[in-house]
Amino acid sequence: MSEILKVENIKKTFILSAKQQKIEKSNSKYKVAVNGLSFSAYEGEIFGLLGPNGAGKTTTLRILATLIKPDSGDAFIDGLSVSKQSDEVRKKIGFLTSELKLEDFFTPNYLFDFFSELHGVSVEDREKRKEYLFKRFGIDKFAEVKVANMSTGMKQKLSLVISIVHNPNIIIFDEPTNGLDVLTAKTVTDFLKELKEEGKSIIVSTHIFSLVEKICDRVGIIIDGKMAVCDKLNAVTNGRPLEDVFFDIYAAMKSEAGEIL
Repeated sequence: MSEILKVENIKKTFILSAKQQKIEKSNSKYKVAVNGLSFSAYEGEIFGLLGPNGAGKTTTLRILATLIKPDSGDAFIDGLSVSKQSDEVRKKIGFLTSELKLEDFFTPNYLFDFFSELHGVSVEDREKRKEYLFKRFGIDKFAEVKVANMSTGMKQKLSLVISIVHNPNIIIFDEPTNGLDVLTAKTVTDFLKELKEEGKSIIVSTHIFSLVEKICDRVGIIIDGKMAVCDKLNAVTNGRPLEDVFFDIYAAMKSEAGEIL
């Protein structure tokens, strides 16, 4: 398999407000969210970026999606720099984040058409894709229902559909099943596996061990903005539960840093 994503020593630091410092329980005005992170993902596989809340997963994916730029380092998606060729990168990727907020006033039909037009999808392709995706996720029955009147699960499914209106080959999902009921979560995970079978390359961030074990070919464990280990899932676990492996790695890294667990 060829390399579809290459992340090279990216670093990102944020300036904290006084309120954020209090929340972070930090005396420093700066937070290093991603600290020299490097890893690769390959064509036609599902790569899982696993870590606790605050580990730097979302910041990393936002960099890959060209929403923010790294302070240093770079990442390449299908050979394109996310820092220097962001417009071209956006044409190749789909990005789903929990931070995507759909306007309550609009309907699924309107939103799908709007985002399709933004991506330059032809009317013929748009209608075929809409019919398939709306039926696949049960959105067809709610096509003219305003977002404000939809359930949380249906909103999440609509967000997913909108993120892939242009049928991208590289898809980036930030915590795709976070906060979903078990039925909606299964619908999403089944679809991720279907996308892989179609030859799509998928990057998923999560803190859920079972999700990684169920769908991922390769996993990178990120702790405090650093990559602790990155390899094929079976090489990382070596027959052990992923949760046990993670906590062993977590304890070792905290011990090296002189922190008491």
